[in-house]
Amino acid sequence: MQAAMDITTKFCQKEMEDYGACVAANPSSWQQRCQDLKMKVAQCTSSHPVIRKIRTDCAGEFTEFERCLRENQASVETCSPYVARFLACAETVDIKACALPQPS
Repeated sequence: MQAAMDITTKFCQKEMEDYGACVAANPSSWQQRCQDLKMKVAQCTSSHPVIRKIRTDCAGEFTEFERCLRENQASVETCSPYVARFLACAETVDIKACALPQPS
């Protein structure tokens, strides 16, 4: 998971920061207001093999987390158990087969 987080931070930091700022600024309407920024994060992260593997292997956990967020827009802290399940799943994903890009 740390490798995926490092990759996401390295390659998608601006997108993640913009999305996070939007969510924080719109606690009751972030799902609608931040959709375009969410898509930018998804587009950025979907191009990396490690992140794609985690998303594939943990799709169910991630879907449940997103469902929780949609249903609890005013109290997103309710979704902490779903985040924990997704992160626990991500920790179990074998990323050794995924080639990491070499720094240029």
